Amino acid sequence: MPRFSPRKCRYFAIAALIATLGGGAGAGAQEGPQHGIAMYGEPALPQDFVSLPYANPDAPQGGRFVFAEVGSFDSLNPFILRGSAPWGVNLLTVQSLLGRSYDEPFTLYAVLAESVETDSARSFVEFTLREGARFSDGSPVTLEDVIWSFETMGTEGHPRYRNAWTKIESMERVGERSLRFTFTEPDRELPLILGLRPIVQRAQFDVSAGGRPFADSSLEPVIGSGPYRVSTVDPGRSVTFTRVEDWWAEDLPFYAGQHNAQEIRYEYYSDLAVAFEGFKAGLISVWREPNAARWNDSYDFPAMNDGRMRQVEIPHQRPSGMSGLWFNTRRAPFDDWRVREALLLAFDFERINTLVTGGAEPRIASYFGNSVLGMRPGAAEGRVADLLAPFADDLAPGALSGEVLPDSDGRNARRNRRTALRLLAEAGWQPDAQGQIRNAEGAPLAFEILLLQGQSEIQSSVAAYVEDLRRLGIEARMNVIDSAQYVQRTNAYDFDMTHSLRLMSLSPGNEQYLYWGAEGVEQPGTRNLAGVHDPAVEAMIGAMLTAQSDEDFTAAVRALDRVLMAGRYAIPLWFSPVSRMAIDANLHFPETLPIYGDWTGFLPETWWYQE
Repeated sequence: MPRFSPRKCRYFAIAALIATLGGGAGAGAQEGPQHGIAMYGEPALPQDFVSLPYANPDAPQGGRFVFAEVGSFDSLNPFILRGSAPWGVNLLTVQSLLGRSYDEPFTLYAVLAESVETDSARSFVEFTLREGARFSDGSPVTLEDVIWSFETMGTEGHPRYRNAWTKIESMERVGERSLRFTFTEPDRELPLILGLRPIVQRAQFDVSAGGRPFADSSLEPVIGSGPYRVSTVDPGRSVTFTRVEDWWAEDLPFYAGQHNAQEIRYEYYSDLAVAFEGFKAGLISVWREPNAARWNDSYDFPAMNDGRMRQVEIPHQRPSGMSGLWFNTRRAPFDDWRVREALLLAFDFERINTLVTGGAEPRIASYFGNSVLGMRPGAAEGRVADLLAPFADDLAPGALSGEVLPDSDGRNARRNRRTALRLLAEAGWQPDAQGQIRNAEGAPLAFEILLLQGQSEIQSSVAAYVEDLRRLGIEARMNVIDSAQYVQRTNAYDFDMTHSLRLMSLSPGNEQYLYWGAEGVEQPGTRNLAGVHDPAVEAMIGAMLTAQSDEDFTAAVRALDRVLMAGRYAIPLWFSPVSRMAIDANLHFPETLPIYGDWTGFLPETWWYQE
């Protein structure tokens, strides 16, 4: 498949959109400042709502939550490319102008801002800063802090912030507390993305006044306006967040029943098994169990038996996402879809799934599976087929027919291996007299599978896969490294194959460019691990971002799903349609569950401690 420049790929996206979407049903927008904004239609909650539907306004405050993380950290700035920071920093200490409701696909409500305004074309967005907002050190949040945060994140921050910044034609102050952004191109999601940008204190990074450079990794906490502040840090081992006294936003309806814990602590462990022992000993408050087999046979220990801990299953309606072994298509031979297909066929899913999870979990069948956004079985039809038609000649096999994932029933393993060998031969790889797969120059088919330390379940899966590959005549080597090395190597795309989990939401948007956009082929630090470089992918993302109705949006996501699956960028593993958690018996959560289950926005935000 030919490769195009990022600019030409973006051109194809707009051209395909114009050719296929036409007008579409208008999404509508109320005029004037509003209390919230939805991707489509209007926010579900009225102006005078008293709390989010999945929060308990009467929840008691106090207590301590302790979470386990595997790996380490060497920075407290999660907004830059350098270093590895605990994700709790952004979640707990920093606020954005708008806050997300996790009971709606993509709806935001005013928090740090008191209102948001846009037009039906979403050609601009205007935020009005709420009076009385303060940083954790007591200083006021000013419009200058907001302006500085947007500009600095967009120019010096992590690459995930830069795509939106390039779409801003102007950023201007239009009143004492109001800021207006005018956009360079159609993008219905852009007002929401900007509403979620983190706002930090400008003075902390004012080098002329003795502040530190924003782009430098540091263990000095970032000053935000969120409900918590970093209170203690043991570098690489633990970080503790303490609730800000007299937090300025505690009486906002959006936060009623949220942020109830007095203290939240993240303990870092070198391995999942060690972390689980810490949980069994009562050192950890919550344990997310990824393995269905372990869920059924590994919870017979004193704290569980005497009631100090309990098991809960929380259903969710979020997409499966893609947990898999990702090919780096920047490197040969993974730039050939036939080689990727052969290695996909060589993965005996049924056997490995039974070995690792007891066979209890279903295989991931698409990037947006388990949701209305996932590709439908069979051939592409209707709007989906129309969107894919301009690219039909260049699409990988299976995109239009829907036949991508091989039947991995154990009875078909031998047939799959034969098909794999045929595909390898077509790609120029043949077995020698000893059965070793080699190319025309005699070089063996050999590669490294890079894994993050502590992922014992993934390591077991890969170890079994390596044996299957060896029997096929392919030499694969598993290399397990610590988190600092892993971040460094994956940011530089210095790997052959690696495991990663790509989570998906019910309202995918601009982040898809970060995952699959052509600019990520060479730009370090994006999440395009696979090196996806496909005009059809860019076009489907463009169609998503400019869709004027739910129907057009859903069709574009399903079309994107087909193109990604047909690209064979990952070997899919498994997912769970429920979240399995073992928790301290003193932890409680509301009866009403958000559609995203236990995702951010539910745990730890709306949980509480009560003996």
